Amino acid sequence: MEAMTLLHERSSMGKLAAPAPDRAQLDALYRAALRAPDHDGLMPWRFIEFSGEGLDRLGELYAKAEQRLNPHIDDGHLDAARKKPKRAPLLIAVIAKVTPDHPKVPRIEQVLSAGCAAHGILLAAQAQGLGAMWRTGHYAFDPTVREGLGLADDDELVGFLYLGQMGGRHKPLPERDPEDFVERWS
Repeated sequence: MEAMTLLHERSSMGKLAAPAPDRAQLDALYRAALRAPDHDGLMPWRFIEFSGEGLDRLGELYAKAEQRLNPHIDDGHLDAARKKPKRAPLLIAVIAKVTPDHPKVPRIEQVLSAGCAAHGILLAAQAQGLGAMWRTGHYAFDPTVREGLGLADDDELVGFLYLGQMGGRHKPLPERDPEDFVERWS
């Protein structure tokens, strides 16, 4: 895929089907992620891959988080939480491994670097004909989920990337005029 076409036409795919990306495709995704801007060579990225039983384990973490928020939650809502990771055959949690109080690289820059790594994965997925969706929701910020994933206090979970084969139609992309977003100081 031509680079400018990819950049202009990247879109999220909400319906994702099996099979999951293979090892070669995943290697390409991670190589793209590792090209994210990285001030002072901190490499503030960590990735956790979920597939197969790993999706079940993540679903259990989601259910635990729901139970903590609402101890009287019914089984139907708990089951719904357990199924959320299974909207794709593979998920990648993208985590910013923040070095606190770094003298040259502020926290926000480290988190943005991890966000750029996530975006690199999305672009590399689309370039390979895969579907992808970046999701956060309250699970990305929930202390039960954070603890279950082994995040340190200073880490940030920037999102869950859902990956698989395109299982639906591409929604028409809205036309956006760059002039609506650009302010020029000449």
